[in-house]
Amino acid sequence: MSNEIERFFEHQDEAVSALFLENKGDELTDILVAALEEAFEILLEAAPAETVH
Repeated sequence: MSNEIERFFEHQDEAVSALFLENKGDELTDILVAALEEAFEILLEAAPAETVH
């Protein structure tokens, strides 16, 4: 893994930790929900049209 990617994840971890320390659970929840929605959109785009659920 490149140093740039490692630094990105370190900064991301620090940001999440700061939100916890500042008791900003609502903001963290909003970030997590947005990330999940984006992940689901990516999965839907990648799924074949004939997939049966």
